[in-house]
Amino acid sequence: MSDTKDTNPPMDNPKDRIGSNKMLAGCVPDTLMVYASMAFTEGMLKYGAYNWRIAGVRSSIYHDALKRHIAKWWNGEWADPKTNIPHLANALACIGIILDAELCGKLVDDRPPSVDMAALIDSQEEVVKGLKALFADKDPRHWTIADTDIRNADKGALCA
Repeated sequence: MSDTKDTNPPMDNPKDRIGSNKMLAGCVPDTLMVYASMAFTEGMLKYGAYNWRIAGVRSSIYHDALKRHIAKWWNGEWADPKTNIPHLANALACIGIILDAELCGKLVDDRPPSVDMAALIDSQEEVVKGLKALFADKDPRHWTIADTDIRNADKGALCA
């Protein structure tokens, strides 16, 4: 007789049957928790823990901050030079605060009037297919961040 229970189907243990239908928290990488924790620690020390749950937040403020952090990361800056917190971690915090504030009823939704962005984006698929067909005979070089080192670039230059 084995000291371990077999949890492979068919599942005879009722806890296994019930637990297998719950949220799969284990599929979220622990690295995400570490990075988000660092960004939230910075915010806690600057603004106070869970301040948004009391004061509320505007969607536009966190959308703007999210875009700034993503732009800095996209352009080669891994972390904020003052805090050493990765920009993507701060982006996670922005999204986390929006989600949490919405759940708590503390999100001021000041997004602009909406348009059918999904339809616009989807409608461009055919245009992209057409462009790819039109330029199928071309083989241009596609430049990446590896082609420059913007961290050591001349501070006065906007591009390397």
